[in-house]
Amino acid sequence: MVSVVLYTVLVGLVGLERLAELVVAKRNLAQSLARGGREAGFGHYPAMVVLHTGLLAGCLLEVWLADRPFVPALGWVMLAVVVAAQALRWWCIRTLGPQWNTRIVVVPGADRVTGGPYRLFAHPNYVAVVAEGVALPLVHTAWVTAVVFTVLNAALLRVRIHAENQALHEAYA
Repeated sequence: MVSVVLYTVLVGLVGLERLAELVVAKRNLAQSLARGGREAGFGHYPAMVVLHTGLLAGCLLEVWLADRPFVPALGWVMLAVVVAAQALRWWCIRTLGPQWNTRIVVVPGADRVTGGPYRLFAHPNYVAVVAEGVALPLVHTAWVTAVVFTVLNAALLRVRIHAENQALHEAYA
């Protein structure tokens, strides 16, 4: 029972981290729009919000209702992946600075960021999202949530990355 409570605290902390991201994103969105930024690919955004909220809810519901056990050999490794994913996400946010957003917004004349994790991957934030989507549920063996989120997230990221690449291509071509 202690592990379930600690896992609930972990998921709550990840939820608080998401709220912090939304505060940063809202500030950056206002600044970007004030500088002439334009949002692209906004049609998938509500689905993304529902999916990411569903990840957190699914983690808790599956662990509490299906009585999923904490398996130390899996749980501790997955916790390390969750922490690494958060570090990568905040590295992305720090590197992009005011250009980072949960939405796709391109500001005319802004330099394209190619430093930090962006010198290693085209879309490092999505690497963090994928890693977290697998690892967070598996910290406490919520494998159904991990599978469902991963499949739905793959479909969403296909749309999202296409929209983002298109917006970046138009802005920097």
